[in-house]
Amino acid sequence: QVQLVESGGGLVQAGGSLRLSCAASGSIFSIRAMGWYRQAPEKQRELVALIISGVSTNYADSVESRFTVSRDSSRNTVYLQMNDLKPEDTAVYYCYVQIASMTYWGKGTLVTVSS
Repeated sequence: QVQLVESGGGLVQAGGSLRLSCAASGSIFSIRAMGWYRQAPEKQRELVALIISGVSTNYADSVESRFTVSRDSSRNTVYLQMNDLKPEDTAVYYCYVQIASMTYWGKGTLVTVSS
């Protein structure tokens, strides 16, 4: 089994920054992808940013110039640095990990951006 522990959410004013962290533990033998999704109220969950095979990255168009995803392989931890936050970034952010053919989700951390 794999456990994901997220941290770093909170309330920030527009234009501010936050850094999310997600540490994976348990039966981890080969991580294929790590990253973040988000879900705003009454909207579907959407991709924010992924690191694939520890090398390539994939970002949603709406965040590409403002957010940076990174990974510390030695700690099985993925980070999301979020700069220039906007009210439309308000959502619950979920950590995502793919190990072989299995996917795992964190419980989510709330990010609220006030205008």
